[in-house]
Amino acid sequence: MAVQPDMIGIIVSDMARALAFYRLLGLAIAEGAEAEGHVEVITPNGYRIAWDSEDMIRSFDADWQPPRGQRIGLAFKCDSPADVDALYRQIVAAGFHGHKQPWDAFWGQRYAQVADPDGTVIDLFAPLG
Repeated sequence: MAVQPDMIGIIVSDMARALAFYRLLGLAIAEGAEAEGHVEVITPNGYRIAWDSEDMIRSFDADWQPPRGQRIGLAFKCDSPADVDALYRQIVAAGFHGHKQPWDAFWGQRYAQVADPDGTVIDLFAPLG
């Protein structure tokens, strides 16, 4: 039996707000998907990301409770250090939370962190030089 990772799933409290945030990260999410309980995309590099509303999760797991604390890390690679800065500014200007302003990390990347509407911290990065 072959088993391989296939998808990252994110449970969201407000589908429309969550999809607006992830569209800013460049994900091609179909217009009108906000009305769905489950939405997913496949990125050009084959990475599959899905969002489920809390109601969708409760439809098959009546005992589900929202998690406490950060449990998963997602990182989005940008083309350049300047793109990290620009994307961070764009996300914050759109009313989303900037978790850590861009900085040059000791591991050789321009790095920043933003938070999606449910508080999931998203890393933005690009190689320095």
